[in-house]
Amino acid sequence: MTITRRRTLATLAGTALVGSLAAPRIVRAQKPPQIAVVVKIGGIPWFNAMEVGIKKAAAEQHVDAWMVGPTQADAAQQVRAVEDLIARKVDVIGVVPNDAVALEPVFQRAKAAGIKVVTHESPDQKYNDWDIELTTAQGYGDAHMELLAKDMGEQGKYIVYVGSLTVPLHNKWADYAIALQKQKYPKMQLVADRFGVAESMDDSYRTTLNQMRAHPDLKGILTFGSQGPIGAARALEERGKEKSIVLVGGFSPGQGAKYVKDGTIRGGFIWNPMVAGETIIRVSNMLVKGEAITDGMTLPEIGKVHVDTGKRLILAQKLEPLDKANIGRLVAMGL
Repeated sequence: MTITRRRTLATLAGTALVGSLAAPRIVRAQKPPQIAVVVKIGGIPWFNAMEVGIKKAAAEQHVDAWMVGPTQADAAQQVRAVEDLIARKVDVIGVVPNDAVALEPVFQRAKAAGIKVVTHESPDQKYNDWDIELTTAQGYGDAHMELLAKDMGEQGKYIVYVGSLTVPLHNKWADYAIALQKQKYPKMQLVADRFGVAESMDDSYRTTLNQMRAHPDLKGILTFGSQGPIGAARALEERGKEKSIVLVGGFSPGQGAKYVKDGTIRGGFIWNPMVAGETIIRVSNMLVKGEAITDGMTLPEIGKVHVDTGKRLILAQKLEPLDKANIGRLVAMGL
């Protein structure tokens, strides 16, 4: 009886041990990295296209990524959006700043919380990890001024729009463009301080009407900000000035194709916002994985990039002309 009991217990113990060893291990699925991109304003074609790129790269990189679009191009809304993302403990926050300085304190808090910060269109940003640019500031500003000067016959009065007076990159573009005009085209004249209206179609429209009244001999409008050319074009057509006033600037191709084809917008240059969205996600995921950002590295859709570690700047040169020859191709791409 004793022997039988001992054998039974041994058998049960052995069975339990084998069962324990044979039981499947429970492996918890690792949560994918969370990457949120706060843009200047939601609902406009430029950032709609960027969102497409963000979603495409998110699927490719196996990350959870999304776009946050404020209802207005307002620094305070961006700050609140970043604060919310810090509270959610995301892995990376991407931002296309409306006001670089206003974002500095909240970027510091993000970094203190161990969150990476990647910016776009803000090459001198403080307290970010990296900034991504798809053109040089001087190259972009100079290209637009050369086009404006050519169509103005290198003389006459002109005005300049930027998205906001606090958007760093727009103002750098304007600085370079105006400097080139003063150096190379002395017969051209900037007749007013730049206007921070080019992220609003309505503001650009009203400003154009006002400036045509203030300067009846106005000959050119140079605008940096995707809604500037659209609002200005509406005003020029309304007043029958589309042939006498040269309008140059970057915009979303699908939104402005009509004005290019009829000659109201003489042209401009953009980088592809879809590619910008993809690149933000790809670089962000490199940071999550601890991969090095190195000079000369190759990024999809862009190729080799220059990396300035001192300025935390990833720089490419990838511009598309917005002219009659190219606009149809860009629209067909979904831009």
